[in-house]
Amino acid sequence: MKRDDAKKLSDEALEELAAQLAAGKSEELTKFLKTMSRFHNYSFGNCMLIARQMPTATRVAGFRAWQKLNRQVRKGEKGICILAPLVGKKKAEDGSSESEVFGFRAVHVFDVSQTDGKELPDIHKIEGDPGEKLSRLHTTAIGLGITLSYEEDLGGADGISQGGSIVLLSGLTAAAEFNTLAHELAHELLHRGEDRKTLSKTVKELEAESVAYVVSTAAGLTGALEQSADYIHCHAGDSEQLARSLQRIQKTASLLLEQLEAVPLEPLSEVA
Repeated sequence: MKRDDAKKLSDEALEELAAQLAAGKSEELTKFLKTMSRFHNYSFGNCMLIARQMPTATRVAGFRAWQKLNRQVRKGEKGICILAPLVGKKKAEDGSSESEVFGFRAVHVFDVSQTDGKELPDIHKIEGDPGEKLSRLHTTAIGLGITLSYEEDLGGADGISQGGSIVLLSGLTAAAEFNTLAHELAHELLHRGEDRKTLSKTVKELEAESVAYVVSTAAGLTGALEQSADYIHCHAGDSEQLARSLQRIQKTASLLLEQLEAVPLEPLSEVA
């Protein structure tokens, strides 16, 4: 597959996703968000390409990269086409040079299911328990300058975002608290500027629920999007608004997932 073909495939996937939402169907969005949760380091466009070509993919790498992991791509397997940046050096006026992306090329990767060889460690599965990632998410919130507190009654809500502070319902399970905190952090990161006024409540909830789903799924939790069906139909076929939201979701989820791996582990009692 050539670069232009890959770009066309990505655009077609976005249009189909918008049409599915306009028809009141959320399966395609859920499929895409699952892909995003597995490949949060990939760009929005490449997530689209992977979801379009192999929605069941869980871990992808190039032919030689798999060999370095003591696995071999099976003969006859068809690669998944993604776009890789072409990076070069550009000289600045002061004589220094800096890296710059000047184009993209089509490359092919393969899912682990297309390979044979040495077993790989499962880096995400936590059997419905976020484990130490809950503490790390607390630390991430505090590192972003957001205060956390707990209340016995939030009027039916599990969490509330108040612009610089998040209140969580006391007594939630670890999985529910993790997912709720990810949702409220998404509001803090996405909806405290001008977007607070310009985006509808439904769009904001879709974005927050989707970020929480991606982060929670990557942390090994299940069922994070089951209660979100009412928000998923919000774009009514508007592919441009949908693309903007998906890019924002991908960027925010990636930020939180990167922080989960980067922040030091603190005891929950100290963080709280």
